[in-house]
Amino acid sequence: MLETDTPIPTSRQQRLTLRVSRKSLSFAVADAAAEKQIFYEPYTVKSGISMAANLRAAFRTAQLLSRGYKRALVLADVPVLLVPIEEYADEMKDVIYHHAISDHENDVVLSYVLPTQNVVAVFGVNKDLKLVIDDHFLDVKFCPLCVPVWNYLYQRSFTGSRRKLYGYFHDKSLNIFGFDKNRFKFCNSFDTDRYMDAVYFLLYVWKQLGMDERRDELHLLGDIPEPTELLAEVKKFLQYAHIINPTADFNRAPITQIKGLPSDVMAYYVKGR
Repeated sequence: MLETDTPIPTSRQQRLTLRVSRKSLSFAVADAAAEKQIFYEPYTVKSGISMAANLRAAFRTAQLLSRGYKRALVLADVPVLLVPIEEYADEMKDVIYHHAISDHENDVVLSYVLPTQNVVAVFGVNKDLKLVIDDHFLDVKFCPLCVPVWNYLYQRSFTGSRRKLYGYFHDKSLNIFGFDKNRFKFCNSFDTDRYMDAVYFLLYVWKQLGMDERRDELHLLGDIPEPTELLAEVKKFLQYAHIINPTADFNRAPITQIKGLPSDVMAYYVKGR
């Protein structure tokens, strides 16, 4: 439930953020006058019904959704296919998406350009979910959930001379990625909420990329399962492994004090999408 004594902005120019994962919903809107820079409202989803049905119900009870916003950004936790810009053809996005990603026949295939990394993210949004969103907003932008984190850590990757591998934990999954020469070197997601499984995935990718355990760096972020134990296990094999502290990394921005705020939403509002 959203708790605030400050009036929530309802300007038509405001863009409401909807974060939609497989088992959670939350909403946020920026306001520089607010104590913590944004208003954030998680929504408790009901099991046994679709996310589209949950969102439809949320429009009847969630405070931020009842404020009449006309513009929205949807951060969607969905499978993503990264295609080099020079190889991308918009008329082929449906074909390549369904060829690479199975069991998503009921998706509307969308694309999102990441110009600094020279790739196009091709992803799908459930048709029923998209219909609910389109019915309530005049201007909607859809974006893969990890994009704000990718962009934030892409800029961070230029600090120092060592190669870096990143692991972003969210919604009981782990997104592992790294960059080389202004491009993604690797990007893939693994379902896990067990720290030993995460250690295996991280070290497997590390070895696959031929990274140096005595020189290169591993950086972890997000809702890390058993962070102390995970870091200790990783450090048995890698000399440089770190957990990113958003409060320190974002210069103690007030937004970092919001309990339960996902790192992707945080990165979006602090660093921009």
